[in-house]
Amino acid sequence: MTRATVIGAAGFIGSRLVAHLRRLGWDCRAPWRDDREFTRQDLGTVFHCAGLTADFARRPHDTVRAHVELLNELLAHARFDSLVYLSSTRLYDGRPGFAGASVDEDTPLALDPAQPRHLFDLSKALGESLCRQASGGRARVARLSCVYSGADDDAEGFLGTLLGRLREPRAGAVLDVDSSLDAARDYVHVDDVLDALVAIATRGTRPVYNVAGGVNVSNRELFARLGELAGCELRALREPAPPCPATVSIERMRGEFGWQPASLLDRLPAMLGEPVPC
Repeated sequence: MTRATVIGAAGFIGSRLVAHLRRLGWDCRAPWRDDREFTRQDLGTVFHCAGLTADFARRPHDTVRAHVELLNELLAHARFDSLVYLSSTRLYDGRPGFAGASVDEDTPLALDPAQPRHLFDLSKALGESLCRQASGGRARVARLSCVYSGADDDAEGFLGTLLGRLREPRAGAVLDVDSSLDAARDYVHVDDVLDALVAIATRGTRPVYNVAGGVNVSNRELFARLGELAGCELRALREPAPPCPATVSIERMRGEFGWQPASLLDRLPAMLGEPVPC
């Protein structure tokens, strides 16, 4: 069996990846975060899924530790065949989009240490740099966009919160959402992400891959579709609109692996299930 070690196996993506690899017949290990004894073993293929997202601003030191500390130790001392480091397409956010704008894996990043929000970006970028400079060519980076599942454990995400509210009984025909209609995100389903990570680990030849939906879905589109399915109106409370993000290119994933993620709008009916009418 192919041996794998998943760092961050208790998390949203890591826990699913462990189950996915075991279904595929891999010998998959899921060490505890504070257990360093495992680094003395032959780790096979390492998937570094550890990270902080929503609470990074409140926990800056934990963010840096999660994104860089163990990765640095693995690259310096551990025995492994290959490594996939989960990064984020947030690194492109310093380059606001315009009509037709697109970013790919070779687009230069614009990161500002003076911006509090860029602490997350800078720590991920450092992890990426370590993979490129200190892995002897054995590491690959997967930049993930907004990963969703629609399941109950996805309740902390923007989309998961919306779906949870639509599934609950309530009075009235309007659901107020603290966002703008023109805000847009790139969404990718966790099942597509799992397939992408395995492909990158086993067949990847490039240092960085965008693992994204390849299209920005605006809240205007999302609210209209959810309202149609749930029989109610979703009303945005924020104006004006934030800067539009550039579209994330996934041509490298498509060209190298024939990877084609499913559309969020196509998945919504199955994820919403039987909503309670507004």
